[in-house]
Amino acid sequence: MSLDNAINDTVKAVPECLAAGYVDMKTGMLLGVKTVDSHPQEVLDLVAAATGDLFQGANVVAIEQMFKKARGVTDDMDHHYFQEVIVLSENLLHVFQRAKRNVDMVLVVVCRISANLGMVLTKSRAQLSQVEAAL
Repeated sequence: MSLDNAINDTVKAVPECLAAGYVDMKTGMLLGVKTVDSHPQEVLDLVAAATGDLFQGANVVAIEQMFKKARGVTDDMDHHYFQEVIVLSENLLHVFQRAKRNVDMVLVVVCRISANLGMVLTKSRAQLSQVEAAL
């Protein structure tokens, strides 16, 4: 299955989903995106940059290093404590999920705020492996 098809399936599967995308944090690129409305490219580029900040910002990296030290984890660069980030805005629910096989990839799902958070998490988690397999 192509990445575009996997992302389209995600938009269909996740309740009240308005957009989904797959971000490569190493390059800062949005590799694929599907939105129900059109958005300027600048906005989509900012989503990719913000995703990198959420998972790889200096303070987040510092917190993860402290967790590793406290738990006796040594030099495991691919081990990350933050796997999902949920952002609730005035009108939207954003879910950012780090991929399991490639920790530099993140699935981003945006839904209406009225969506059931539990269902959004359940459905987006189920779609993550399909999106990962498409790349």
